[in-house]
Amino acid sequence: MTDEHEIRKNVRKGYAKVAEQGCGCCGPSSSCCGGTTTAEETSGKAGYSAEEMNAVPDGANLGLGCGNPLAHAAIHEGDTVLDLGSGAGFDCFLAARKVGKTGLVIGVDMTPEMLAKARENAKKAGVTNVEFRLGEIEALPVADNSVDLIISNCVINLSPDKARVFREAYRVLKPGGLLMVSDIVLDQPLPESVRTSVEAYTSCVAGAIMKDAYLDLILKANLTDVAVLEEVRVPFDLSATDPLFPKIEGSIRSVKVRAVKRSST
Repeated sequence: MTDEHEIRKNVRKGYAKVAEQGCGCCGPSSSCCGGTTTAEETSGKAGYSAEEMNAVPDGANLGLGCGNPLAHAAIHEGDTVLDLGSGAGFDCFLAARKVGKTGLVIGVDMTPEMLAKARENAKKAGVTNVEFRLGEIEALPVADNSVDLIISNCVINLSPDKARVFREAYRVLKPGGLLMVSDIVLDQPLPESVRTSVEAYTSCVAGAIMKDAYLDLILKANLTDVAVLEEVRVPFDLSATDPLFPKIEGSIRSVKVRAVKRSST
């Protein structure tokens, strides 16, 4: 599966299903729709506290994350925060608590069903400093030099054009702005049967690239001070979803990456 349009179509279809069923498919096979692991259990393993999970509207946490990008991000009152691939709004609602009434959190997602769910969550919780916009992370509906912090959680790996995602991140960040992402990377190449799988794409596996290549794309987008703050192995076993898939446990890592848009001098 190499056509970018087909990749986006299938990813959008997969996450529409997640939005409708209220279950996560980014993570080990047990957390996918129809599995036994709850969103709370998945998010707890990803680094979210019980207090954080209880602070968001019901239905915002779908267990889609592979880490907590907010754990190392200093958010200030009045900041503008952008979430790439915001889903049902979990990280957006957590960030909204920190930016306050004078700040703004923008969630961008390409799946209309996810946007509808996120907007419903905001409405029922009375959250007014968050807005959700339809768009692709390769072409953000966000103005140049307008964002203090970009976060993303297990989403950039899904993009067929990651270089463009990081160029867009650079474009919309203010000078001195921060990029903080949790994502899936590889320490060895995926088998062809996994790399070309639609189902593996929506499980945040097939779109992942080698860690060094991922970090290099960030640097090539002119972001600086690129650092891996955390790195853990992710126990994937895709044989649970397809008996033909080989086990690839040990080759996949969840990383938290920080980068900065250097201030003008």
